[in-house]
Amino acid sequence: MYQAVRKLFFTDCYCAEDASPIYEQLFAKLDTNKDGKVDVSELKAGLAAMGVKTTKEAAQKIVSSGDENKDEGLDFNEFSKYLKDHEKKLLLTFKSLDKNQDGRIDLTEIQQSLSDLGLEITKDTAEKILQSIDVDGTMTVDWNEWKEHFLFNPATNLQEIIRYWKHDSVLDIGDSLAIPDEFTEEEKTSGLWWKQLSAGGMAGAVSRTGTAPLDRMKVFMQVHASKSNKISLVGGFKQMLKEGGVMSLWRGNGVNVLKIAPETAIKFMAYEQYKKLLSSEPGKIKTHERFMAGSLAGATAQTAIYPMEVMKTRLTLRKTGQYSGMFDCAKKILKKEGVKAFYKGYIPNILGIIPYAGIDLAVYESLKNVWLSHYAKDTANPGVLVLLGCGTISSTCGQLASYPLALIRTRMQAQASVEGSEQLPMSQMVKKIVEKEGFFGLYRGILPNFMKVIPAVSISYVVYEYMRSGLGIQK
Repeated sequence: MYQAVRKLFFTDCYCAEDASPIYEQLFAKLDTNKDGKVDVSELKAGLAAMGVKTTKEAAQKIVSSGDENKDEGLDFNEFSKYLKDHEKKLLLTFKSLDKNQDGRIDLTEIQQSLSDLGLEITKDTAEKILQSIDVDGTMTVDWNEWKEHFLFNPATNLQEIIRYWKHDSVLDIGDSLAIPDEFTEEEKTSGLWWKQLSAGGMAGAVSRTGTAPLDRMKVFMQVHASKSNKISLVGGFKQMLKEGGVMSLWRGNGVNVLKIAPETAIKFMAYEQYKKLLSSEPGKIKTHERFMAGSLAGATAQTAIYPMEVMKTRLTLRKTGQYSGMFDCAKKILKKEGVKAFYKGYIPNILGIIPYAGIDLAVYESLKNVWLSHYAKDTANPGVLVLLGCGTISSTCGQLASYPLALIRTRMQAQASVEGSEQLPMSQMVKKIVEKEGFFGLYRGILPNFMKVIPAVSISYVVYEYMRSGLGIQK
């Protein structure tokens, strides 16, 4: 597939130390305008001409990784240094995958390596991944084939490739019910995990702030809309603007952003502990064990920060002048309603974690396996659009399943702040809504909730990538 590059790089006698003449030849082929540097378009076009398929995004990552003087191109020194460093990383990865040290990676070793990283795959999927790298059709991959496939791929190791497919909470949609982030032992010992969490936290903060008006509209419709009081999207926004002005659209966003950090930290620490308790094999965790550990970690984190959830709902629904801020809100709730008020709606909230996380994870795994089985021909990397598509669809399905519980939770949280509202327990509230409004009454406010999914996921991903780059995390 990459015959032109093979002639330059992948002979048995090739080694990185004496590669300068070879690098010079390749650099000359890629530097088509002869300005002494290779930019993104030249790299992509030059590799395509030699039979190496690469996306513009991958070419950009290669250039960005090696561009030390930040002139948006690689001069010869930067180009050769990038290739030497990249190849050393690829060799270390190859050796770590070659469990029996026979110089070849086979099907069993692919499955075992992915399992060690927490990703259980079928034999068919492992074959697809192996076939995408295997050039000579032996169903094994030697060092030359491995190097040929990944030399112009910005991913330097299997962990980075598989991270694409590990369903974590990077794609923040404003709900805190997803399975937590998962990190390898290498990431934990190197300290990369806290950078990943920081990048994810910032992505969540920007995403939630960007979609806060739609989130407020969702809560507004969940609590106030009914058959007798129909609230349209346009009508609801007009009502909010008339009552409190443009800034009122962001009511409750402060506490919604503030709770990201403690919730993420608690969820991460709890998840690590639950994994150890539930894992049937030390150092490994299967999909169903991961789901159970994730659900328990989510429940633990939600229990700890739930008072902030109640305050978020109250602040979101407040009228102008009702509360001066978060602390004033907490003080007034405590004084008028007591400590119990901070845990209203707790049971439906905890119950909602199970259908959301379970369906979200199951749909994501199914979509991933479909893509790997049918479309992973040249690479096991799905790319940004596939990743965003899988994340958006799986999150939407999870929300559909858990939304009625989310609506009940919000109404219970808001009961005391709504004039003339009955203080009903969960079961009676469900019964009352179904009797008065029918089954679809449990889905009030779902339109703005769905409307925020795509922008929330997109903003999260873009900010996360920028933060990773800023914190020095290569991907």
